[in-house]
Amino acid sequence: MISAVYFAACAIALVCASLIVRHEHPEATVTALFDVLMADRVLRIAILACWWWLGWHFLAGQTV
Repeated sequence: MISAVYFAACAIALVCASLIVRHEHPEATVTALFDVLMADRVLRIAILACWWWLGWHFLAGQTV
């Protein structure tokens, strides 16, 4: 349960950051959006945490 809350918090933070960047640069492509998001250290850590959670629960969960 806690991991689902943790994932939801990270996902919400990433969506909010994406919406803010998209609002400031409406012509931005997905690549440009990730370039801007990855420039911020906190968002980089949040993206890493979301990928880690997905990988641990869906990719490695059956083998560990």
